Amino acid sequence: MKPVTPRGFRDIMPEEALKRERITRAVSDVLAVHGYLPVETPLLEDRRSLERASSVDDTPFQLFDADGRLLMVRSDLTMPIARLAATRLEHAAAPFRLRYAAPIVREQAQFMGRSRQFTQLGAELIGDAGASADIEVVSLAAEALDAAGVSKWRIACGSVRPMKELLDACGLKEDDRAAVLGCIHGSDFVDLDELVQTLEVSEDARRALCGLARVCGGAEAIEQVRELLAPCGVDTSCVDELEKLFAAARALRFGDRLVIDFSIMNSFDYYTGLVFSIYADGVFFPLGSGGRYDDAFSRLGEKDMPAAGFALSLEQIEEALAYAPQQRPLRIAVPKGSLFNDTVDALGKAGFDVEALRNPGRKLVVHAEGVDYVIVRPTDAPAFVASGGADCGICGRDSLIEANLDLVQMADLGYGRCRFVVAEPRTAKGKAQARYASHGSIRVTTKYPRITQAYYDRIGQQVDIVTLHGNIELGPMVGMADRIVDITATGTTLRENDLVVVDDVIECSARFFASPVGLRCDERVRQLADALAASRKVCS
Repeated sequence: MKPVTPRGFRDIMPEEALKRERITRAVSDVLAVHGYLPVETPLLEDRRSLERASSVDDTPFQLFDADGRLLMVRSDLTMPIARLAATRLEHAAAPFRLRYAAPIVREQAQFMGRSRQFTQLGAELIGDAGASADIEVVSLAAEALDAAGVSKWRIACGSVRPMKELLDACGLKEDDRAAVLGCIHGSDFVDLDELVQTLEVSEDARRALCGLARVCGGAEAIEQVRELLAPCGVDTSCVDELEKLFAAARALRFGDRLVIDFSIMNSFDYYTGLVFSIYADGVFFPLGSGGRYDDAFSRLGEKDMPAAGFALSLEQIEEALAYAPQQRPLRIAVPKGSLFNDTVDALGKAGFDVEALRNPGRKLVVHAEGVDYVIVRPTDAPAFVASGGADCGICGRDSLIEANLDLVQMADLGYGRCRFVVAEPRTAKGKAQARYASHGSIRVTTKYPRITQAYYDRIGQQVDIVTLHGNIELGPMVGMADRIVDITATGTTLRENDLVVVDDVIECSARFFASPVGLRCDERVRQLADALAASRKVCS
């Protein structure tokens, strides 16, 4: 067998390496002109140190050294730079302007064809808390993109401050607060709406909690944020810095490339104010991101020090430079099977031409005016959208949970309703509890391991999951398992196999979702989401 590189890692040959060198030099030259000095940090960092500053994702790229310390290969450069500044520059006069160009590694979803090594080109401005620092960081990113040769880029800006201050004003319990932030961080606006309806807050607060993450537009969107916050008693000066940023962008002549988009709010335990992401035509992942992270230094156990910065992806810049502009229809992933007819009806009510879609025959892609319908298995719809095969799509909530990909859930369409349940043989009552008492775990067969694991985590029981692709009911019938977790609409299959429901897990229905880039770079996606939601309200 010929030696090959590990999954997600690749060799770079001279022709591409020269292109990457030119891009890196162009970005570095821009940063150098503005006084940013180069630094390098180790490939390995002490995991415990990084965890003090922000949450660290689980990664296989870690090891114990001879001293017994758990080390990890860096998955980002901002925190190592913060550690460097806190420990090596503690007696120097701030602010510090630092730049870098170095590789990182990140674990990716398996079998999605994604790289696990990236090169970041970035800058950190440490020790300046003013709005001028935010302006400097964003304008530097804009100048670097131009220098690299990227033509049609845009920067989506938001801030975590308004949401944090709104939650403070609502006085939510810590669990409720965490749940709200979890929905926003996970871009699940459907669950956010449902959660907010259960909270003991005013109608104004409900409107603000649901609406803030959906605010999008130009400078006028800042006023929309103020209108949501003011009735809740929140000081609306928390968006003044965004207003100053917009004014500066206009003065620097990139105001038409800047948009307000509060759906990009994320990592609330890390960011403290401004947060932004960078997109370009034809590139299905962000070119970069950045923001303000003022709390990182105190969490490292050092003195408080404000900081803001950004990182560009060299690989995504390469993609942007290779893209040939083209006009193409909106591409929608349409689920075959039980959701198909209702999906066709929903798209028709939203104003789309679905005549050819009603009887597609063996066609996998159906063309209509302004739209291509890509007909896929419901379980594959998330992968098609996440990987650029479609701009948006429709599938059941369960498929989105199991796929566990970076997608924005925008609307509950109300059809395809079903529920997930825990069930066991009628004749085996008490067997599962007895096994748990003796072994400390329950064995479960299912097609839905993520949903199952989340349920047992929630109730605090250890579970041994046996994943099957069909005939889940056979598990306990032939002694493979104690119980099943499966989907049911009428309960007929359970009754026919003499299985009884022990507990409910979750309810599911069809949802409209999009990729983050599709949502933020193609207005047609947001328009379709609004049309689907509006047509559902009319029908109900």
